[in-house]
Amino acid sequence: MTLNISSNTKYVLESADFQQLIDVLVDMGYRVIGPTLDHNAVTYDDITSVTDLPIGWTDEQNAATYRLISRADEAFFGYVIAPQSWKKFLYPSQVRLWQATLANGSFEVAPEPEKSQPMAFIGVRACELHAIAIQDKIFLEGDYVDPTYHANRENLFMVAVNCGQAGGTCFCTSVNTGPKVETGYDLALTEVIDPETHYFVVEIGTERGRQVVEQLSVRAADKREAKLPKSITDQTATQMKRYLNTDGIKELLYANFENARWDDIAQRCLACTNCTMVCPTCFCTTVEDMTDLTGQQAERTRKWDSCFTMDFSYIHGGSVRYTSKSRYRQWMTHKLATWIDQFGTLGCVGCGRCITWCPAGIDITAELEAIRQTKGTAEAKKEVSNENVG
Repeated sequence: MTLNISSNTKYVLESADFQQLIDVLVDMGYRVIGPTLDHNAVTYDDITSVTDLPIGWTDEQNAATYRLISRADEAFFGYVIAPQSWKKFLYPSQVRLWQATLANGSFEVAPEPEKSQPMAFIGVRACELHAIAIQDKIFLEGDYVDPTYHANRENLFMVAVNCGQAGGTCFCTSVNTGPKVETGYDLALTEVIDPETHYFVVEIGTERGRQVVEQLSVRAADKREAKLPKSITDQTATQMKRYLNTDGIKELLYANFENARWDDIAQRCLACTNCTMVCPTCFCTTVEDMTDLTGQQAERTRKWDSCFTMDFSYIHGGSVRYTSKSRYRQWMTHKLATWIDQFGTLGCVGCGRCITWCPAGIDITAELEAIRQTKGTAEAKKEVSNENVG
């Protein structure tokens, strides 16, 4: 019997039928991208088969620690989060902006054509959906729309996956970005696996998602199965080991510009840029102009940059932020304070990547708490001044 697929109903897709989802998306013209294994890590890349997924693997993450561990089951999405974010597909690390060719004594400039096959992401976590929403605000709203991001974001199909476990560096519950996906998806999957069964509870978020489910071998979820997405993610939320106290966070950082904690961090920070490279919301770039040896052709390329590099804040006369202290302070204050003034939201989604991939194990949640527990120089001076006046 053919089901009448409704967006208000949850469905069950057996793991044995998961290949159908990939095949349907490919048949609809999507470039399907999902988690796979490469260089002993989970990475997001092109997939064509369910066997491309990191079946039976999980990841152990902590400060400056990442490793894959074999699971005792055949979970498709048993890992927590990949080192790189989906940003690399929407906002690529290197984009040629234009080319110029010398002809008849003058240069003819040709803008780089926007080439983008519609993409389908499989395995997007709740925090990553929030990160994409933040970058949508930055690149798609207002007077200046980024053409590359727009071309890649247009017609993007999102298959989200609810988190069945928390990682050692996750703190999405602190910033209300997970672990359950709420918005921004076409389909949301919750993996259910035990010795007897292995299936996915499917939630439909859009009309496009409903049309895809119509082509899958699914059945309506019963009452118990329909409650699993919430019960599983509620359990995941209890596993969070880190907490970011966001109460008055903007005012706290603004008032502690000279806090001694910045010096402590600077002694450990390597200014390696890892935190910004793995961050799903950071978007700093630079441009490079190049010519060939003949002088006949030139081109301009946009590349990811980082506020941790000396050149990033360089102006005539030198760099504005020439110490590790000033650069870390700039990054953390922007991420957790000035971002709110600019975009109306935190620039952090609690994915924990910056903690995992910092070689020195610097933990943004711990550093914020350390600042909260101490008084900045400016605050102390103000209090002393007030006492003298009294």
